[in-house]
Amino acid sequence: MPWPEQVARDYVRKGIWEAKCLGDLLDEKAGDYPNSIFLSDDQGQLTYAEVSRQAGQLAGALTGMGLGNRDIALLQLPNIKDFVIVFFALQKIGVIPIMCLPAHRHSEIEHFALATGAKAHFLVPEFRGFDFVEMAREVQGKVPTLEHIFAPGQGCEPGVTYLEPLLDAGAGENLPDLDPFDVAFMHLSGGTTGMSKLIPRTHADYIHNCRECARVLEWDENTKYLAALPISHNFPLGAPGMIAVMGVGGEVVLSASPDAQTIFATIEKFGATILPATPTLLINLLESPERDNYDLSSLNQAIAGGQRMLPELFDRLREAIPQIDPIQAFGMAEGLTNLVRPGDPVEIKRETQGRPASPADEIRIVDDDGNDVEEGGIGELITRGPYTIRGYYRADEQNLNGFTKDGFYRTGDLVRLQDNGNLVVEGRKKDLINRGGEKISVEEVENLILSHAHVRMTAVVAMPDPVMGERACAFVIPKPGESLSFGELKEFLLEKQIAKFKIPERLEIVDSFPLTKVGKVSKKDLRERLAAEGDGA
Repeated sequence: MPWPEQVARDYVRKGIWEAKCLGDLLDEKAGDYPNSIFLSDDQGQLTYAEVSRQAGQLAGALTGMGLGNRDIALLQLPNIKDFVIVFFALQKIGVIPIMCLPAHRHSEIEHFALATGAKAHFLVPEFRGFDFVEMAREVQGKVPTLEHIFAPGQGCEPGVTYLEPLLDAGAGENLPDLDPFDVAFMHLSGGTTGMSKLIPRTHADYIHNCRECARVLEWDENTKYLAALPISHNFPLGAPGMIAVMGVGGEVVLSASPDAQTIFATIEKFGATILPATPTLLINLLESPERDNYDLSSLNQAIAGGQRMLPELFDRLREAIPQIDPIQAFGMAEGLTNLVRPGDPVEIKRETQGRPASPADEIRIVDDDGNDVEEGGIGELITRGPYTIRGYYRADEQNLNGFTKDGFYRTGDLVRLQDNGNLVVEGRKKDLINRGGEKISVEEVENLILSHAHVRMTAVVAMPDPVMGERACAFVIPKPGESLSFGELKEFLLEKQIAKFKIPERLEIVDSFPLTKVGKVSKKDLRERLAAEGDGA
């Protein structure tokens, strides 16, 4: 689903899109910063020149094995340097990787392989106790196009081609000329229902996306970006992530695990300056007893993405690590990235999720009939622009429902626009509880509950009701050593002087929340739990 021809021409004419591929960008930066460190982890460091050389060698070897332009590969590597080498090797020869997550298992991998006719699967043989080779072989038996299984390092596992010998055998010369306006890779939709849809991103659109993120955040060659979230996800990959850092000659520090102690140790060891995280991860870091045992003084920017950072968390973060500038990022793998700016007033950083990264982004806020809401009103965010897709891969029905006739993507996010141009996320359309015709924004209620002194985390979800249609249930994780009763919660919320219909009618105290594969609270699982338990729970 390409951009309309005239729109594409305009993006090129205005200098928004460059005639450059992601592999070209790596080589360009290797020429600009040959001896600067690009990648660091516990196993060592690689310069820009070394990454470019290894990616080129692997690209030549893969070409010799029959992989080429527009072939599809499943890229399922964790946060290790090999991920970056493989990613750019594929970019150099036009192989389109599906950005799988280490958490994906048989059903997802088989679905992606069958849907795309994938020819190769890049994986680690074992990770966190799971045998990926066994899974890949099972999938290979069901997907006739899946010819190759690749793994980093050296080994002798039957049916697996190891990458280290290929680096010695490959040659990075005479690689094919590629179209910068062609698909570079495919992200996965972030929805929590059904199988993920495939999001085709082109070289030109993603380079623009990453370049604008780095510009807005004022990154430069001194940036040291800590990648603890799965790097195949849009946020740490480029928006704003690894490729954005590469564009300014900075350093990417790969964390082997998202647990607090590993992250703290990695920050201290490498002097990381940028900490990207979901709000859930930030809470875990702030509450870790290990935090005071490490030197975190190098950090100067924390970027919260994946879900809204509530004001209470913003305040806690500034109090705990005073030198950090909390930055809210709100976007989607389909395209649009919104960011607060480092120079924005504190109230904008605290209360809003920023504004579009690119001057060429277009946004509208509409009601259920597609009409623009009144100024300051809440509605669905729809968007189009130079890095927002015009359609999912092979998904006619979803494309019909998910995009307007004039090319705007329906995000499903409920927002309001401040007069200063910044967006405030009010929730998701499906997170809007309809209680007998009265609409309840769950994020509004969550924000209030989170301000209770005994509450560590909360998630408010709809529970089915035969009379009202839906009622609200609050799942709460108390702070250590604290408790909360349903009566105490109701009294607390009444003191906040909100409408009574917004007050949850059920409280569930839990030890933890189920998470999606990208680390968000899985409200789908919470809703299914309520539906399964029924009224008698």
